[in-house]
Amino acid sequence: MELDTLHNPDVESTQPSQPVQEPDESDDDFQYEEVEVISDDEDDSDVVSEDLESALRSLQSLTTKAGPQGPAVDGTPRVPAGQVTKRPEVVDDFIRNFLVKMNLNKTLEMFETEWYELKVTGKLDSSAGKVPDLYSANLQLEEVVGQMRAELVEAQAISAKASATWDKFRKERDFHRMHHKRVAQEKNKLIVDIQRLKKHYSMYEPTIEELRHKYEVAMKEKMLVRLEKERLAARVEALEAQARRQEPERDNNSLGESDKGSGLPGQGLSSGKLSRSSRPTGASLPGGTRVNPFADVAFPPANVKDFVLQKTFKGHTMSVSQLALHPTKPILVTASDDKTWKMWHLPKGDLIMSGEGHKDWVAGVDFHPKGTHLASASGDSTVKIWSFEQQKCVATYSDHNNAVWGVAFHDSADFVASCSLDHSVRLWDLTTGKCRQSLRGHVDSVNDVCWQPFSNNLCTGSSDKTVSIWDARSGLCTQTFYGHHNSVNGITFNIQGSTVASTDADGVAKLWDVRMVAEILSMDTSGHPANKCCFDRSGDVLAVASDNGKVLCFNAINGEAIVQLQGHEDAVQAVVFDQRGETLISAGSDHTFRVWG
Repeated sequence: MELDTLHNPDVESTQPSQPVQEPDESDDDFQYEEVEVISDDEDDSDVVSEDLESALRSLQSLTTKAGPQGPAVDGTPRVPAGQVTKRPEVVDDFIRNFLVKMNLNKTLEMFETEWYELKVTGKLDSSAGKVPDLYSANLQLEEVVGQMRAELVEAQAISAKASATWDKFRKERDFHRMHHKRVAQEKNKLIVDIQRLKKHYSMYEPTIEELRHKYEVAMKEKMLVRLEKERLAARVEALEAQARRQEPERDNNSLGESDKGSGLPGQGLSSGKLSRSSRPTGASLPGGTRVNPFADVAFPPANVKDFVLQKTFKGHTMSVSQLALHPTKPILVTASDDKTWKMWHLPKGDLIMSGEGHKDWVAGVDFHPKGTHLASASGDSTVKIWSFEQQKCVATYSDHNNAVWGVAFHDSADFVASCSLDHSVRLWDLTTGKCRQSLRGHVDSVNDVCWQPFSNNLCTGSSDKTVSIWDARSGLCTQTFYGHHNSVNGITFNIQGSTVASTDADGVAKLWDVRMVAEILSMDTSGHPANKCCFDRSGDVLAVASDNGKVLCFNAINGEAIVQLQGHEDAVQAVVFDQRGETLISAGSDHTFRVWG
C-alpha cells in the first residue's frame, strides 16, 4: 500500500520525499530500500541549502570587491550612507503626474493604453531617458530670486538711510566748520582786546605803586602821630600831676623859700648829670629776687574750643616764621623769609610799617618792653634794633658766626638775648651796643631763647635735644632738662614763670617744672614736627604750631587735646595769644598769618 507524501507548502524540505510502500501484513521480514529522487533543478537546491552565514559571507565579499565608495552591483554610483539623493522623474511618470495634476483623466487612460501597448510590442523607444526636474529647479530659482529681491529691498533701505545720515553729517560738518571759523574770529578779537587792555592797565601800575607807597607812608605817619600823641598825653598827665602836687607847697611856702626851691631843678639836673657821668659804663641786670606780680593772679583760661578762623592776611611773599605782639597795643609784627619784617594793626590788618635791611631771612622778632623798639634776628648772622620813632635801624650786632634764630628783650629793657646756629647765646647791652655775655654749653644749634618773667634767668632750646636754664649775670647753666629725642624747636614760659613748655621735631610737646627740675607732662602732636608753642595768660592752655598745617591746643593741666584749628595751607611756624586771651594769631609757610577767635 502506497502512502501519500505529507507536504507543507510554507516549508521547503531539503530532502525529496519518497513514496513508502506499506508491506503486507504477511511480509514482516521484507527489506525496504531508500530510493533517492534526483531533483530537476539542482541550482535551486543549492541556493536553498545555503545557510545564513554563507549568504552574509557572499554579501561581504561583494561589498569588499566593490569598495566603500565604489559602484554597486548594478553599476550605479554608490551613495554614501545617510545621504539622500534626489533622482529626476522618468518620462512616463512625469506625463502621468502632469495629467493627474491637470485632471485629464481620459487623456491619462488613453496614454496608459497606448504606452503599455507600445512597451509590450517593443515599439517604445527607451532612449528618451529621464526628464530634468525643471519645475523644482524653477521653484528653487524663484526662491533664490525672492531672497535676492528681499535683500535688494533691504540694501536699498540701508542705502537710503546711509544717504540720509551722510546728508546729516555733511550739514553738521558745515555747521561746525562755520562755528569754528566764528570762534576763531572771536578768539582773535579777544586776543586783540586783551592785549589792548594789558597795555591800557600797564599805564596804571606806576600810579598804583605810587598810591600804595603814599598809603604806607600815611599809615606810618598816622601810627607815629598816634604814638607821639599818646606819649605827649602821658607827659601832660605827669606834668599835671606834678603841678597838682606842687600847688599846696607853693601856698604854704614863703617867697624866699619859693626862690630857694626854684633852684632845685637845676641842682637836681646837675646832680643827675654828675651821677650819670660817675655811673660805670654799661647797664646792669637787676639784683636780688624780684616778685612776679602775676604769680598769685588767676586768669580764666582761653576758650579755644570755640575759636574759629576770623581773618586771613597775606602780607609776605615767603614763609612767615615768627610773631610778636606789642606789650600794650593791638599791634603785631611778623618776620618772614623774604628778608623783611612788617607791623600790622589788629584786627583790621592795616600795614603800619615794614623793615628792610637784613640780607637774609628774618627768623625772630621781639618788642621792647615799652613798645618803642623792635629787635630782629636774621640768617645773615646779625641782630638789629629798630626805632619806631626814628623809623630806622639804630643798632646792628654781628658777633655771631652763623645764622641767628631768635631774640628776646629783658623786662628791664636794657638787654637783648639772641640764640644762634653757632651753638651760643649772646647777651647784648643796648646802652653800649656790645656783647656782655656769651653763654656756651650746648653742643648743637640753639633754636630758641626766652626770659623767665621778672627774673635774670634765660631758657634755651637746642638741637642737642636739651632745654637749659641760664643765670644771665654769671653766664652759667643752672638747670638742664633731658627727655626729648629730637631737636628742640621752641620754648616758652607761662606768665607765672613756674613752667616751661618745649616742642621738638618729633612732634612732642613737654612741660617742665622749673622748681622741681622735672618733667610734668608729655603730649604727642600727631607725629609731625612741632615748631613753636605759646601759653595763654592763665597758663592752663598751650597752643602748638605744627607742621601738619594745624594749631593744636592742649590742656596744660592734664595734657588732653582740646581742639585743632585747621586753616593753613602749609606748615604753621609760629603762634601767639593776645594779652587778654581772646584771640590767637598763627603764622605759616603759606605766606599768611591768621586770626582765630
